[in-house]
Amino acid sequence: MTRMPTYFISHGGGPWPWMPSWRDQFAPLEESLRDMPRQLPAKPKAILVVSGHWEQDSFAVMSAARPPMVYDYSGFPRETYDVVYPAPGAPDLAKETAALISNADLPTRLDPDIGFDHGTFVPLAIMYPDADVPLFQVSMHQNYDPESHVALGRALAPLRDQGVLIIGSGLSYHNLRLMNETARVPSEAFDVWLNATLDLPPEERTQVLQNWEQAPHARTCHAKEDHFVPIFAALGAAEDDPVTRIYHQTDIFGGVTASGFRFG
Repeated sequence: MTRMPTYFISHGGGPWPWMPSWRDQFAPLEESLRDMPRQLPAKPKAILVVSGHWEQDSFAVMSAARPPMVYDYSGFPRETYDVVYPAPGAPDLAKETAALISNADLPTRLDPDIGFDHGTFVPLAIMYPDADVPLFQVSMHQNYDPESHVALGRALAPLRDQGVLIIGSGLSYHNLRLMNETARVPSEAFDVWLNATLDLPPEERTQVLQNWEQAPHARTCHAKEDHFVPIFAALGAAEDDPVTRIYHQTDIFGGVTASGFRFG
């Protein structure tokens, strides 16, 4: 099978696909997610997601054959807590993934109990609504260290040649206290920096991206970088590949600019 690309995507706000008014707000994101399967060389053997909603004291690997649901949001309509995305897990691939991570001298373990969080099931429900592709997650490390997460991506890279699609799922802007006109200047400036950084030659962009805190308004856009960290895994798994912006939206909730990218 031809090598799979990797992605850093936005998963939007909460359970937005099941909320009509929010779904309208994220129409450009929905269009981008729907188009991703068309961009692939073949239907994936499995999908591995590093979500901004799962962090552990190691790079834990979801290993359940039938992962449950994790409704890790609050204050949304009751029906959004009944959503089910019934994709099968990938326990054999999970074991192989844990071995790759361990062989890179990174801490890891299998987690047979964790389920799909909304950083995973929300975008996948748009990409593959039939839930017919095996799906599993690898956690972030709770230290958020960029270099370690690039190393995680490098460890995962061989899976691309086995037909595994690797997705880092977060947001290029994530400050829930600034989600209106006050977000316009910082989110635009950070987005310009991010696009320029990813346009750098491969030997430069990894280092510049790892120094993301030097970007304009970095800590305004990511006071806590949980939603940005998945980009390091996506980049590390495709470190020498070209980058294409696949999603760009301005004025989200009245002021936020955000982007998503394909590596390879």
